[in-house]
Amino acid sequence: MFKGYIIASVILLLAFNVCGQNRALKFDELNVLQAQEARPVVVLISTSWCKFCHAMKNSMLRSKKISTILADKYRTVFLDAEEKDSITFAGRTFRYEQGVNGLAKELGTINGQVSYPTLCILNKQNEIIYQQDGYLSPDAITQVLAKLLWD
Repeated sequence: MFKGYIIASVILLLAFNVCGQNRALKFDELNVLQAQEARPVVVLISTSWCKFCHAMKNSMLRSKKISTILADKYRTVFLDAEEKDSITFAGRTFRYEQGVNGLAKELGTINGQVSYPTLCILNKQNEIIYQQDGYLSPDAITQVLAKLLWD
């Protein structure tokens, strides 16, 4: 009997933890949601082989401060720069060419090159208002997100 309560408690706690996390969207989902209610969009451009990308993605998902800001004020997309499927966003279709998806190039190019991770923030009109390449700590991400809300 006691064992059953422990198992039920663990399952309940895990369910609350999963529900509280910010879920990143796919671009097709983003297009639909933005048509209903436009919000600024946070795009983390990464690759599967980049350890700093994974660390930054984990920070964005696990930090209570960051996930709360993202869930309340932004829409979030994790873009795999090496995505081979075409992506339609903002009325344009981006294709995979020469090892990089065109959307990753469009959103992540800084000083003529794309590096990983890159954080790109778009306003409600899908215009780039912030770009930063390289790893950002959870505190730095929080500061950027908060500052952009006040600008």
